[in-house]
Amino acid sequence: MQERHINRQQYFNEQEEIGGAFDIVFLRDVIEHIPNQESFMKHLKKFISPNGIVFFAFPPWRMPFGGHQQICHKKWLSHIPYMHILPKCIYQFILKTFGSSESEITVLSNIAETSISIRRFEKIICRENYTVIQKSHWLINPNYQVKFGLKPRKVPKAFHIPHIQDFYTTAVYYVLKP
Repeated sequence: MQERHINRQQYFNEQEEIGGAFDIVFLRDVIEHIPNQESFMKHLKKFISPNGIVFFAFPPWRMPFGGHQQICHKKWLSHIPYMHILPKCIYQFILKTFGSSESEITVLSNIAETSISIRRFEKIICRENYTVIQKSHWLINPNYQVKFGLKPRKVPKAFHIPHIQDFYTTAVYYVLKP
């Protein structure tokens, strides 16, 4: 009984620190950078009001540039799709051999360690009892309209194939309710 009181008090203290619970939490291109996403998703609920929602947008790990290799300073390295899904030692060897700095290799390796697939994200939200209000899988990410002048395109429902869809889905958008 005492433990429950401490947890409840901790909950209110954390809310007070940030000014209360939120009706909308917007997390775009964030979850794939957070270590221990399971713990994060559990903790996030504390900051959402009873009728609140959470918006997530992220690139699945296995999509062509899911490793964020576009940040490589060697421009030709930044244009190699799927390079990040090679075994870690080979990926790091290629980066080092072709001129990436140690700090760049560290950043890209950290991204690899916190990567997330569509299936893993869905398992986490299921385990943490989030309800999916809406989801969209994008063949051409809406961000690409601004970046590259490409018209956004959703992945056709017939192509929502577990494990495989991560390779051609460039972004997923979820609206969740705890």
